[in-house]
Amino acid sequence: MIRFIVIVLYLVLYLVLSLPVLLVEWIIGKFNPQLKARSSMALVSWGFRCITVLAGTKVIVKGRENIPTDTAVLYVGNHRSFFDIVLTCTLFPRVTGYVAKVEMKKAPILSLWMKNIHCLFLDRDNIKEGLKTILSGVEEVKNGYSLCIFPEGTRNKVNDTFLPFKEGSFKIAEKGGVPIVPLTLVNTAQAFEDHLPKVKKTTVVIDFGQPVYLEQLDKNTRKNLGNYVFGIIRDRYFALKEEYFPQA
Repeated sequence: MIRFIVIVLYLVLYLVLSLPVLLVEWIIGKFNPQLKARSSMALVSWGFRCITVLAGTKVIVKGRENIPTDTAVLYVGNHRSFFDIVLTCTLFPRVTGYVAKVEMKKAPILSLWMKNIHCLFLDRDNIKEGLKTILSGVEEVKNGYSLCIFPEGTRNKVNDTFLPFKEGSFKIAEKGGVPIVPLTLVNTAQAFEDHLPKVKKTTVVIDFGQPVYLEQLDKNTRKNLGNYVFGIIRDRYFALKEEYFPQA
C-alpha cells in the first residue's frame, strides 16, 4: 500500500510542478512544433521511468531491433494494466502518442501532456466521432508521429485471455501507409491490478514483434487484419509466458 501512496503523491506533485513547464512547451510549440513534441515526449518518459522505479518493476525488453527507424509506425498491443502505458512509453524511439478513451481528455494537466505527445481521444460509443479520431490518426502517422493502440477497446480483466481486436483502429496503418509493430505485454497486471490497491514488485516482459507491412499481405489477410495481428500477439504472449513465468 505504501508504494501506491508514494506513486500517487509523486504523480500529483509531478503534474502540479509541471505547469510552468507546460507554459514553456506551449511557447516552444509556437515556433517549433516538432521540438515541442520531442521535448514533451522526453519529459513524459522521464516521469514514467520514475514511476517504474517507485513501483519496483523490472522490465525485460525484447525485439527492440524490430522497430523501423525510417518511418512512423502503429504499435498494436494487448492491454491488461494501467502500467501498460507507463512501461511502454519509455521504450519508443520517436514521439509516440496513444489512442486513449475520450474520458482521459477530462484529466486535468495530464491531458495537456497527452496532447503534447500527440495522443488521440477516441469515443467508442460515437461512430462519427470515432471515425474523426481514426482520420486524425492517419494524419499523425503521415506527419511522422507514431501511435500506439490497444484494440481490445478496454483493459482485459482476466489473465491469459484476450478480448477481440476491433478492426477500426487498424485503418490508421492502412490509410497512413505505415507498418504495424505487434506489441506483446506479459505480466503487467501483476504490478497493480491483480492485487488492488497494492503496487507490488514484479517482472514484466515487453516484446516488439517483427513489423507487419500491409503491402506484403494478401487481400484476405488485409481484410481481416485485426485477427491476423491478434494471432501474432496471442501466440507470442503464451510463448513468452512459458519462457519467463512457467509456474504462474
